[in-house]
Amino acid sequence: MKAVVIHGARDLRVDPFEDALPPGPGEAKVAVANGGICGSDLHYYLHGGFGAIRVQQPMALGHEVSGVVTALGAGVEGLRVGDKVAVNPSRPCGACAYCLRGQPNQCLDMRFNGSAMRMPHEQGLFRETLTVPVQLLERFDPGADLAHAAMTEPLAVCLHAVRQAGSLVGQTVFVAGCGPIGCLTVAAARLAGATRIVAADISDTPLAIARAMGADETINLATGSDAMEPLKRDKGQVDVGFECSGAAPALRGLLDITRAGGRIVLVGMGGDAPLPLQLTVAKELTLKGTFRFHEEFATAARVISDGRIDLSPLLTGVYEMEQAVAAFDLAADKSRAMKVQIRFSGG
Repeated sequence: MKAVVIHGARDLRVDPFEDALPPGPGEAKVAVANGGICGSDLHYYLHGGFGAIRVQQPMALGHEVSGVVTALGAGVEGLRVGDKVAVNPSRPCGACAYCLRGQPNQCLDMRFNGSAMRMPHEQGLFRETLTVPVQLLERFDPGADLAHAAMTEPLAVCLHAVRQAGSLVGQTVFVAGCGPIGCLTVAAARLAGATRIVAADISDTPLAIARAMGADETINLATGSDAMEPLKRDKGQVDVGFECSGAAPALRGLLDITRAGGRIVLVGMGGDAPLPLQLTVAKELTLKGTFRFHEEFATAARVISDGRIDLSPLLTGVYEMEQAVAAFDLAADKSRAMKVQIRFSGG
């Protein structure tokens, strides 16, 4: 079979790859249908890694995939050949202190597909076929769109982020940064009962998608310099802010517009940012981080399968596997792309 493999910065190839093994007890074989290109995939493609983490050997990329079950091992229940599924890329050890404490997303021995943190690397899911434990599969209704099913992982990230904020019922929510994660956070906040959702970015293109995903109001920070002023009134008009850009100015803006006693969830991965301690303390703000997901993967799959969120505005384009380089180049152009996917033989 073939896989989409990174060899180094700007060195992406469609390579022959070891065939998936026949499924053993408790396993299923899956023909991969769609795979979404994530920000971490782009870091490997554009820079050969991020921070101290570098690609040291050829590694299949990808951790956002859907597919169709083609074979089942002994003892498998609840799945049938032909079922549409999403594949969970997260495999916590289940034995470390954090797993035992009920925080498996913080696992000390986590294995996550498409990661160069380990040596040898954890191979990604951009392969034509996979054999995985059935616990990693979430089944979809027969009529589900496999392109939408491949967005289960990023939606799970956003559902986990919304969970960190506590109840959003009746709340005014602000989402800073409208990339795929920001737009999915808008959708997740709407699903969680937010009454008013304001989204901000520096480009009109992602803001249009944020509106399609459920934002009531949008602000272009590059052109609307005064648009944030009404939200600063009376120590802030926002109950909960989600920082999805990883940019220091965005965090500062959230501190200004979040009401006294409000909450800010830090979603975006960026560099270190200065924190105005006096403002944060005086307004009694709660800042909380959020990292990956666990049980939210199953929830995301159910939400998508049931059609409770329309993901079609997010999908910029789907490229065949042999066009992987073109797909990555488009995904890297934030002025044109939101979510770009690769279609494999199971689609």
